[in-house]
Amino acid sequence: MEALPKSRLLRFVEQAIHLARRAVARYSSKFSKRRYTLHQHIVLLCLKVRKNTTYRTLLDELIEMPRIRSAIGLEELPSPSTLCKAFNGLDMAVWRVLLNLSVTLLPTNGVVGIDASGFDRSHASKHYTKRTKLTIQQLKVTLLVDTRANAIIDLHVTTTRKHDSQIAPSLIKRNIGDVAVLLGDKGYDDQKVRALAHEEDVRPLIKHREFSSLQKAWNARLDADLYGQRSQNETVNSRLKRKYGAFIRSRRWWKQFREITLVCLVHNLDKALAS
Repeated sequence: MEALPKSRLLRFVEQAIHLARRAVARYSSKFSKRRYTLHQHIVLLCLKVRKNTTYRTLLDELIEMPRIRSAIGLEELPSPSTLCKAFNGLDMAVWRVLLNLSVTLLPTNGVVGIDASGFDRSHASKHYTKRTKLTIQQLKVTLLVDTRANAIIDLHVTTTRKHDSQIAPSLIKRNIGDVAVLLGDKGYDDQKVRALAHEEDVRPLIKHREFSSLQKAWNARLDADLYGQRSQNETVNSRLKRKYGAFIRSRRWWKQFREITLVCLVHNLDKALAS
C-alpha cells in the first residue's frame, strides 16, 4: 500500500524534534519522572505557537492527530499544566540554542537588517506590572533578519524604552561572523555603532539623521538596492504578528522573553519548510 504524503504540519513536527534532539538531553535530570522527554515538550510548545492556540485546545486537537502523536512518540497526552510547567522549566538559553540551530536550516547571505517592533503585553497581570513598576504596555523586540530567506538570526527583548543605538552593539557582538552588512534606519545612527561595526569587519549601511547638507549627501550615496532589503525586517515583523499573534500570552516578563524567542524559532522552522 502506497504511503500517504506527509503534511506540512507533520514535516514541521519532524524538523522540530530533530532540532530538539540536537539541543538538549532526553531528560532534564537523572531524577526526572521520565514520563515525557524534553524533546516532546519542546515540540508541543512549538506546535502551540504555530497554531496560535492555548495548551488545552492544542491537546484537544492532538486527540484526532495520530500521525503527529506518533512522530512525537506520544502514547498518552500530557495535561495542560504539565506543558505549562515544562515551558517554565526550560531556560532562555535552551531557546537561544534552538533558535541558532534553526538558522542553519535556512540559506543566509550575511546581509542583515536590524529593526524593532512592539508586541502587546495585554495579558500581563495588572497587579504584577503595578507592583514591579512596569508601566510600559509593550515589549520592544529588536530582530536581526538575514535578508536572503528572512531567517531571524537573533533578537533582543526589553520592557524599557531603551534606544535603538544602545541595543545594536550587543547584537553585533553576539553575531560576529554571521553579519557582513548591517542595514539600519536612522534610529541606529550613532558613531559608536558604526565604529563597532567597522572593528568587527561589518559594513554598516545605516541612514544618517539629516541635520546638514553633508548628511543628506551621505544618504544620497547609499546603495539603494542593498539598503532597500531592510524592508524584509518589516515583512518579518508583520508576519510574526499576523501568523502567531500580536500579543504575548505569558504574564511574567521572563516568560514573555522566552515566548517571543519561541515565536522566532517557529518562524524559522516554517520558513525552512517553505524554502
